[in-house]
Amino acid sequence: MTALISRDELKAAIDRHEVTVVDALPESYYSQQHIPGAVNLVESDVVGRAAQLLPHKDAAIVVYCSNAACGNSQAVATVLAKLGYSDVRKYRDGIQDWVDAGLPVETGVVAA
Repeated sequence: MTALISRDELKAAIDRHEVTVVDALPESYYSQQHIPGAVNLVESDVVGRAAQLLPHKDAAIVVYCSNAACGNSQAVATVLAKLGYSDVRKYRDGIQDWVDAGLPVETGVVAA
C-alpha cells in the first residue's frame, strides 16, 4: 500500500514547491477542477507518459483522485512504483476534500 499524505502536508509541500501532484482522474474530470499545478495521468497512460511528465524517479510525487472511495490514485501509484518511482504518496481524500476545505483549484486541460 502506498504511503498517505494529509491535506495539510500536501498543501505545505505544494507551497514549498517540493512535490509533483498527479491527478489520476479521467481528463473530463481533471478539466472541471484539479489541484493547482497537477498533471493529469490515468492508469492506462502511466507506462507511456510517466517518463515525459515525471522525469525524475526520485522526486516527491503525490497522486490523488476524487475521494477515499476512488481507486484511481492507488492504481496510478502502484504502476509508478513498479516503474521505479521511489517517493510516491497518495492523498486519499482527494479533490473532494481539497474543495471542501476551500482550497483553490484550476480548471481546463494543461498541455503536456
